[in-house]
Amino acid sequence: MEKEQAYILGADDEELFRLGVQHQVWAEEAQKGWRLANFSAGQTILDLGCGPGYCTKELAFIAGKEGKVIGIDKSGKYIKFLDELAKGYGLNIEAIHADFDTMKLQPSSLDGMYCRWALAWIPNPKEILIKVATSLKRGGRMVLHEYFDWGLLQTEPRKEALAKATTMALKSFKDTNNEIDIGKHLSTMLPEIGMKVIGFRPMAKIATPKNGVWQWPKTFFQSYFPRLVAQNYLTSEEVKEALIELEGLEKIDGATICTPLMVEIIAEKI
Repeated sequence: MEKEQAYILGADDEELFRLGVQHQVWAEEAQKGWRLANFSAGQTILDLGCGPGYCTKELAFIAGKEGKVIGIDKSGKYIKFLDELAKGYGLNIEAIHADFDTMKLQPSSLDGMYCRWALAWIPNPKEILIKVATSLKRGGRMVLHEYFDWGLLQTEPRKEALAKATTMALKSFKDTNNEIDIGKHLSTMLPEIGMKVIGFRPMAKIATPKNGVWQWPKTFFQSYFPRLVAQNYLTSEEVKEALIELEGLEKIDGATICTPLMVEIIAEKI
């Protein structure tokens, strides 16, 4: 059996559910970005880092029977899930199991590309964007949704154990060769590869216990904090204290979680 490539949060059933929660929070922003980029019927669109295909499915309805969506992801499990999803809905989706470094794209074959939170987890985003830009037709557009400032994540009221855990989570990202806040670099990076930035939109969300946004940071904390123990950023007791504080925070009327600042960049091939 082929070895599953590692994801920062894994690719098990729990993560499949968490990604679904995450998509519900950010779906309206994705759809707005696609409208602003004029993604439409008959186009061929790439969903880069598609995961289980929550966005891929919606893009395929936009592209229609005459168009096509190509979903590329390094998780074989997610690609299999997407294949079944495409068959179940009768959608024209080509699901490809590949790493970004080894993916093969035909030159000038794409009308558009969407990418959400994929560039933040790789060490060579510019190199990958060059590959995609080469595959775009002239006038083809990229819609990129990435973190601009992950460090803005905070709670009110402040909870010390929870604050330490989020600080250590950010440190674990910063200690890699990846750039978690890649969003702040895209507006200067894209013109260097023949792309003209035509849209720049900050996206901020504040969660309260009474809105659905709360489930996004909550499920992330529950999944990622325990992983920081094996990485020696937190102890088991510190994780336990942080999650107890999270549970208590949820019971406070008026409590908030300011989530990381995101940015949307729309760029056109010139």
